[in-house]
Amino acid sequence: WNKKIKKEVRIMAYKIDDEKCIGCGACVEACPMGCIKLGEEGKAEIDKTICISCGSCAATCPVEAPFEE
Repeated sequence: WNKKIKKEVRIMAYKIDDEKCIGCGACVEACPMGCIKLGEEGKAEIDKTICISCGSCAATCPVEAPFEE
């Protein structure tokens, strides 16, 4: 058998709800990977190429802005 197997792999990463984010920076401090920065508008931004979906940002955020995609 020389059959190629294709699998779709979805990598879960967190996103920020811009309407909820207050720019407090709690998630920036909590992220062990350093993948969250405050953007030009003062809102948190997550680099999905680095995020390991540990949930530290969501656990720390006082307004529940981070959510799993």
